[in-house]
Amino acid sequence: MSRVSINLLRTPVAHALLLLMVAFAWSPVAHAESLLIQADRLLDVETGEISPDARVLVVDGKIVGINPESIPQDARIVDLGDRTLMPGLIDSHVHLTSSGDDFTREILTENAAQAAMRGAESARVTLMAGFTTVRDLAQLIPSTTLIAVALADASDKGWIPAPRIITAGHALSITGGQIDPAMWVGSAEGILNLGPENGIADSIDELIKATRYQIKHGAKFIKIAVTGVMSQHGIAGVQQYSEQEIRAVVEEATRHGIRVAAHAVGAAGINAAIRAGVTSIEHGWMFDDESIRLFKKNGTYLVPTTRVAGVISLESPIVVPNLAKVAAAGVKIAMGSDASVTRHGDNANEIVAMVNLGLTPLQAIQAATIGAADMLGRPDRGRVQPGLLADLIAVDGNPIEDIRALANVAFVMKGGKIYKQPD
Repeated sequence: MSRVSINLLRTPVAHALLLLMVAFAWSPVAHAESLLIQADRLLDVETGEISPDARVLVVDGKIVGINPESIPQDARIVDLGDRTLMPGLIDSHVHLTSSGDDFTREILTENAAQAAMRGAESARVTLMAGFTTVRDLAQLIPSTTLIAVALADASDKGWIPAPRIITAGHALSITGGQIDPAMWVGSAEGILNLGPENGIADSIDELIKATRYQIKHGAKFIKIAVTGVMSQHGIAGVQQYSEQEIRAVVEEATRHGIRVAAHAVGAAGINAAIRAGVTSIEHGWMFDDESIRLFKKNGTYLVPTTRVAGVISLESPIVVPNLAKVAAAGVKIAMGSDASVTRHGDNANEIVAMVNLGLTPLQAIQAATIGAADMLGRPDRGRVQPGLLADLIAVDGNPIEDIRALANVAFVMKGGKIYKQPD
């Protein structure tokens, strides 16, 4: 050991650190908390079967047993009574840092700190609505700080009540494109001229730089706006990035183990994005027969955000296709509410809307559980099964019989911690 190292060990700080290390080394290992969650029913989201008199044993934040023969003597029993226990829901398309009440005001007047506080409240109400995981698909606040990344970190550390947050940082958009903040506020020339750090990129080199920036600062997904809706030309569905440009983003993200979501409304952009290898198509309302073929061939997910289609004001109203036909054609579907355009905390209304558009209740629930978990590459959630995260909710009634039950969640657990339970 060097003389410098020896001298450092003689400092008061070093002595304190050594004492702490010794204390931890000799202290007994903290006993993992055990909980037994009881309910009259348990929903198997893979089969749709309802099991009566369900008991789920949770230890140290994970599910360790279903109807176990024995339980730890010190297990705390949580009896939910006449309710259906099921996995926590997953919303694959939210924007936590926006409210949707006035995008222009938020973009122009709120800084990153204010948006973070707004996002924390959005995250709280989303968790209380039964969504234990969300994918935040881009912020509109023109700050180079990735606000949702900070929210995700705060959630992981237990600083705030929030879902597990998988974030995309800034979305990638052409100048004047779908997710260029300047287009949302209608700013004059010379104002809000943003670059790759904010996701605004107009060449392959800029797209790669923008992708690397988002990943460097904590993004776990990349979002690229392939077609327009709210863009400089105002025509829904016009393709804005070439297939070559999309492919460059997918290849760069893939090198980092990151998946790509594509905002795509028109068929040409949808098809180009699927051929380029994106994981999911967001919205995808104007797909064609070739799109269906490509969805099936590539295993690409559709996140249809059905309710927001009725909110967007265009010259020609957007009509969401019948989802039963989409699913029957072999297209994989994940649920996404686009909360911010719709209200945070009302996320489950999207699941109800998907049933109204043709999915069975089980198919819609699967889109918000096992389908979304698969699309996100998170096999540790979305089911009630030993070894998975203890992300659980309970609802009154039977959601297979009445999907509207999901809009009234009585119990929420994330990682073995109870955030909401009946009085």
